[in-house]
Amino acid sequence: MDKYSYISNAHSAYIDELYQNYQQNPESVDATWQKFFEGFDFHKSFNGETQNGQSNPTSNGKVNPIGVAGTEQFEEIKVRNLIQAYRSRGHLLAKTNPIRERKDRIAMLNLDFFGLTEADMNKTYQSGISLFQRPATLKEILERAKYIYTNKIGFEYMYIREPDIITWFKTKIESKDITFVPSKQEQDRILSKLNEAVAFENFLHTKYVGKKRFSLEGGETTIPALDTIISASADLGTEEVVIGMAHRGRLNVLANIMRKTYEDIFNEFEETLPKIGEEQMTGDGDVKYHMGYSNQATTINGKTVTLHLMPNPSHLETVNAVVEGYVRANIDTVYNGNVDKILPILIHGDAAVAGQGIGYELIQMSKLAGYATGGTIHFVINNQVGFTTDFEDARSSIYCTDLAKVTDSPVLHVNGDDPEAVIYCCKLAAEFRTKFNRDIFIDMVCYRKHGHNESDEPRFTQPKMYSVISKHPSPREVYAQILTERGEAGADMAKQMETDFKQMLQDRLNMVKQKSVDYVIQKFEQEWNKVRFSKPEDFDHSPKTGISQADIDNIGKAITTIPANFNVLKQISKILEDRKRMFFEDKKLDWGAAELLAYGSILNEGKVVRMTGQDVWRGTFSHRHAVLRDAETNEAYCPLKNIHEKQGQFNIYNSLLSEYAVLGFEFGYGMADPNALVIWEAQFGDFGNGAQIMIDQFLCSTESKWAKMNGLVMLLPHGYEGQGPEHSNARPERFLQLSAEYNMIILNLTTAANIFHALRRQLAWEFRKPMVLMSPKSLLKDSKVASPIEEFLEGSSFQEYYPDNYADAKKTSKLIFCTGKIYFDLLKKQQDDKRDDVAIVRIEQLHPFPAKSVHQQMAKYPKAKAYWVQEEPLNMGYWSFIQRVYTYDKIIPIGRKESASPATGYSKLHAKEQDAIVNKAFE
Repeated sequence: MDKYSYISNAHSAYIDELYQNYQQNPESVDATWQKFFEGFDFHKSFNGETQNGQSNPTSNGKVNPIGVAGTEQFEEIKVRNLIQAYRSRGHLLAKTNPIRERKDRIAMLNLDFFGLTEADMNKTYQSGISLFQRPATLKEILERAKYIYTNKIGFEYMYIREPDIITWFKTKIESKDITFVPSKQEQDRILSKLNEAVAFENFLHTKYVGKKRFSLEGGETTIPALDTIISASADLGTEEVVIGMAHRGRLNVLANIMRKTYEDIFNEFEETLPKIGEEQMTGDGDVKYHMGYSNQATTINGKTVTLHLMPNPSHLETVNAVVEGYVRANIDTVYNGNVDKILPILIHGDAAVAGQGIGYELIQMSKLAGYATGGTIHFVINNQVGFTTDFEDARSSIYCTDLAKVTDSPVLHVNGDDPEAVIYCCKLAAEFRTKFNRDIFIDMVCYRKHGHNESDEPRFTQPKMYSVISKHPSPREVYAQILTERGEAGADMAKQMETDFKQMLQDRLNMVKQKSVDYVIQKFEQEWNKVRFSKPEDFDHSPKTGISQADIDNIGKAITTIPANFNVLKQISKILEDRKRMFFEDKKLDWGAAELLAYGSILNEGKVVRMTGQDVWRGTFSHRHAVLRDAETNEAYCPLKNIHEKQGQFNIYNSLLSEYAVLGFEFGYGMADPNALVIWEAQFGDFGNGAQIMIDQFLCSTESKWAKMNGLVMLLPHGYEGQGPEHSNARPERFLQLSAEYNMIILNLTTAANIFHALRRQLAWEFRKPMVLMSPKSLLKDSKVASPIEEFLEGSSFQEYYPDNYADAKKTSKLIFCTGKIYFDLLKKQQDDKRDDVAIVRIEQLHPFPAKSVHQQMAKYPKAKAYWVQEEPLNMGYWSFIQRVYTYDKIIPIGRKESASPATGYSKLHAKEQDAIVNKAFE
């Protein structure tokens, strides 16, 4: 039942009683009646006057809300409610679907629903002022409301809770832009871009029969739409645009928006491997409709814009987080915080934007301090089917874009067969984003001409719809007909454009078959050209990453000093005192101090450090305390931001409770800036499972697939301490299984010095690699991992392994190799029992595995049997990896029994199992 249905059948005495109560206290009546009585503001009778200026008598001297004037007010409220209903629900009737009737969503916009009839059509109402700036007849009001709200665009914005945005939208679409007719130049541009889109797809369809290309056919209006967003945004000050999209239409966007040469695209269809300079591109590559590209474009108004299309795997929405991170990196480092200089555009499929959980995560990130990018323009190519699934089976919401309501982001639903309506939406979106710096969605309803790919038969699952689609003209033909009907030379121009364009494509194709085309490095890739791809010999020795004593002292002072009037908790005060003693008295640093020293030293060199994750300010295990809170005011103070005036940016943010989107965001940040140390820390290592798609598709394979480097660091707390399955194991076996071709660094460290050098090494190398650290938990503040200051000084470096310094090599019968926390359990047993016949070598870097060094250690103990000891079950952890990469000598494994679960949930059983492992190692 509608909230205004009481208007036409209410009891007059009851209304009068309610009105008296409302006058005394508005909150004393129901919210719906409050709104009803607010309607009396439409007329002077609120001051005790009727329309002829005379008093409206009542028994008590007050205005009678159901008198003659009240009846007129009822009528005005009915019309006002009608207008508001069209604003709120008109989109449900908008003609946005080019190929089939819209499903009845019960818009409730019939006249009788508001107590109005055809007899009222010629009556004049004051409510018309809101649409015409003058009183208007009901007929005029209804025609105008239908024209604005139920035409080819469905506007969704009335749920927004900020009056200034509501007012802006109403003013734009009801007054300023009530008629939108593009200029002759714009019409020619639209037709030209449509022609490029249609002719390109037709050409590929005939020249490469049966080849997958995930065509844009049916949604070709995407090309003039993107062209408009870029041009309109450039006019508003945007200098860089970053686009993320899945495979549907990607080749068309590469060709006709990114201006990747047709030669390059045809080359990929011919499956000729691309080159970088004179050298053949290395790695495995990826399919052509996953590739990224960068270029510069000149808009219709002569503005130059840098364009990036991010590479993306088949996991549809995965790239969206990468785009946002890339944009944020440039906002921070290139544009000095000016979000209007760079624009993220995310192109979605309707099924994907509704069905993929990362979309919700990103929406929740969009306004957070650590992740905001000034608003994203979301463009949905809504072809009404996902793979083979009809939209009615693909979502529960009315629209695929209902996610937008989470952040009060407006949605423009538009018919893809009306290019001018789409172009209007694109201009409106560009203006909205610049003005309000928040997300906006364009839901372009179109269709997919072929199946999921060009060899798929769509009639198997949508026979009725594809019977219509097979006879439906292309968007170019539709628009050419519109121009012809206006008296423009649309049809003839389109025909000549198509002929010329196809001939040009054929010429380019002939050129490809005669001569391969070299890949040309774009000028904005030059910063990455200062680093190089790694070589195997790079991992024989780590670079020197120590720093001077003066730098250690300066950074140590900064991270242990707080402002004079800052009130710290007693516990924090003790931590700061302990750290100061470590730096300036004991000359020995624990893990937390060493980690902060690493960040400070990088900042000291003018470079960027960015760190995010759940609870990273203090660290999940309270070891970091990179940001302090005033105990009385709750204000934050970050010592690492106060080393010296010319230091680099230190950006540390506690993240939302997300792994998938946050890790993707940080990967994108690292993709943008080779000179930033970018870190994501999981609350517990096993939480990284929530980001497995990002790990598989981007982190471990980006160099192989797309020849892109990235230095992202993942800190994954790991170690068996009786805390149960999820809080024990960061699944190192998964990362090690993905390790090959020197693609990433996998570590499990046991010293504070090594965490310092590992972090600094990320930027000291002449190349960039992702780094995954199985970081300890109980050891973070333990003196056992503390390192003397000497191990941080100039000339020192990362240690890939630590040899045994206790056992007697001549009588050693057992040589134990291990990694991580279990080393200290083994060490205790060795020392307590004075077992100088057992040597323990701890491996700090698992990949690339220091096989030569391990073999050399074997040679030191010729009488010893070699064992690999781990606290993880033998089907997990490191053993399978060791078997794969180390083939010099025989090694015998010791660990927990093979198990489906990473660890027991019972602490007593854990302790028993741990003792059994250690005892077996020393038998």
